[in-house]
Amino acid sequence: MPERKSTLFVGIAQLVTSQAGPQRGAAMRSLTLISGAALLVQDGLIAWVGSEKDAPPADQIHDLGGVAVTPALTDPHTHAVWAGDRLADFEARVQGVPYETILAQGGGIRSTMRATAAATLPELVALALPRVHSLTRSGATTLEIKSGYGLDFDAEIRMLEAVRLLQTQTSATLLPTLLLHVPPSEGRAGYVQDVCRTLIPRVAGERLATAVDVFCEREAFTVEETRQFFAAARQSGLSIKLHADQFHAIGGTELACDQGALSVDHLEASGEAQIAALGRSSTVATILPGVTLHLGLPAAPARQLIDAGACVALGTDLNPGSSPLYSAQLALALGVRLNRLTPAEALTAATVNAAAALGLTDRGTLFPGMRADFLALHSADWRDLPSTLGATPVRSVFVAGQEFSL
Repeated sequence: MPERKSTLFVGIAQLVTSQAGPQRGAAMRSLTLISGAALLVQDGLIAWVGSEKDAPPADQIHDLGGVAVTPALTDPHTHAVWAGDRLADFEARVQGVPYETILAQGGGIRSTMRATAAATLPELVALALPRVHSLTRSGATTLEIKSGYGLDFDAEIRMLEAVRLLQTQTSATLLPTLLLHVPPSEGRAGYVQDVCRTLIPRVAGERLATAVDVFCEREAFTVEETRQFFAAARQSGLSIKLHADQFHAIGGTELACDQGALSVDHLEASGEAQIAALGRSSTVATILPGVTLHLGLPAAPARQLIDAGACVALGTDLNPGSSPLYSAQLALALGVRLNRLTPAEALTAATVNAAAALGLTDRGTLFPGMRADFLALHSADWRDLPSTLGATPVRSVFVAGQEFSL
């Protein structure tokens, strides 16, 4: 057995962290802040945290030079594997062309599906890797990556295989999710049955995903179809998640809360009933401010969700069409501007609550026993993390106590 080494990180002007475990309601504003702090890391885990003057001995010292330290971010909602682009869609949309017209002209999500289905596995990996690195450099050491641009089963499997290969090329944690995004134009009922009987069991059997996500909307899958997908996922031992209330509240959020889904994401169209359901539920409400910024949609009601006692998380929704947002830090900052989060709530939403949205309890806070994933900022004040726009306030990203580098 190799001798285990410990590292004491010193020179921390401020160490700030949310409390341990998913935080709900007003508790999201409760932070622990230690001035003149030190952090002891051993075997990739935090072994001790406190005032530098009380620090225990260590095998080696790493002086951070008087900056602020926060937990690393988690991005619980990305679509980082895709091919092609949606630049023509973007140009048309800002000129007022309706999305239905864009679709009819061969654009929209169907164009991404065609390009992604035509791409080889190596091509998908090569395209996605810079996106993963961008998110990690912005502060996210844990990322969910969804499929959903394949439609046909072989393409969906190929997207998930790409995530598996990407995991060998980064020290960040990548969690793959099978996303059932849109139904086919024809043979819908048969497709739903085939997904339940073939695709979901295959994905589970080959351990290609940890969860199944469903887009439950008028333009996507119905509540009853979603219920069938959830049952198949549960039977195969996979967690469940949901895209819901992006454009219309049709009952998906209530179903997800009743079924114990890990998270319901988007929520721009959520009303009082959906907010109340999430406030009563253990399901995490994941908001995606990049969509609000890029599409001009109403912002998800994060303020009302927190006031109702919900557990709120933040994600980028990185994708080519509705949220080309490559920075988890910027998503955090936008959550303050667009969703009315306080800086403390935004930090909690992007760290421990974002981890909870993925079913993870071993990261997102800086307490003994947690993964030593943390950020060293450029400045001595942690509030630069939610304040900064257009430049990165993150100087260094540490994964399991080791500095991330390309």
